[in-house]
Amino acid sequence: MSKYRAIPDGYMTVGEVAKKVGTTVRTLQYYDKEGLLSPSAESEGGRRLYTDKDLVILHQILSLKSLGFSLNDIKQRLIPLETPTDVATALTEQADSIREKIEQLTASLTAIEQLKTEVLQMRTVNFKKYADIIVNLQIKNDSYYLIKRFDDDMLDHIRNQFDRESGLDFMDRFNRLSDEIVQLQKENVLPESEKCQQIVKEYWGLIMEFTNGDMSMLPKLMEIGNIDTAANAWEERQKIVNDYLEPALQVYFSKLGVNPFEEVE
Repeated sequence: MSKYRAIPDGYMTVGEVAKKVGTTVRTLQYYDKEGLLSPSAESEGGRRLYTDKDLVILHQILSLKSLGFSLNDIKQRLIPLETPTDVATALTEQADSIREKIEQLTASLTAIEQLKTEVLQMRTVNFKKYADIIVNLQIKNDSYYLIKRFDDDMLDHIRNQFDRESGLDFMDRFNRLSDEIVQLQKENVLPESEKCQQIVKEYWGLIMEFTNGDMSMLPKLMEIGNIDTAANAWEERQKIVNDYLEPALQVYFSKLGVNPFEEVE
């Protein structure tokens, strides 16, 4: 029994370390096997011994693991703790990783709360729409809530027409053009002006790109885009765009000698 009592001052057994940090002996043995954290010494009886420095390294490992890093990533991130600067650097990196994780969790929480709101407003269970809303929340598409106003045919068209990259590009161009239209409205630019008509041409081009030239989709788009009372900033902007574009589109179609909206009625 004497060999089990021969633990030098300043050292701890694997069981003591596990108890101190709230992990298991098996976990510490696994970290040793993987080369993440090996004991600093061994007792006369062959027991693995750890130091306070090992505890700090173990804290690094457990902290990074809790943030979702793989053991291989953790191995690359571990910093030798030889000087106060080394320790400070290790703690700084841990703090930065935690801040990043907090931002990710905050974004996830916001998305969950937004999805919950949309689910309750939809009043019917539609997992296909739920999935579309989740994807658009993840890519921070501010107009994600429009999805609940789309029927299944429209959603299928969007899925077939756009992938993630092209969808983001389309929404970016649509939003930038909408901002330009709002600016024209603020400047009281006349609908028949060359400047306005050029913007209208680009806007109509986006509509044709969205529908892929399918004019039968226009009535649905008109219904979706009809905003009586704006419920958020995006809808407020879109209402301004719609009100300003209505006479401008009439001028544009008059010059073309055709009105696509009348043809599909």
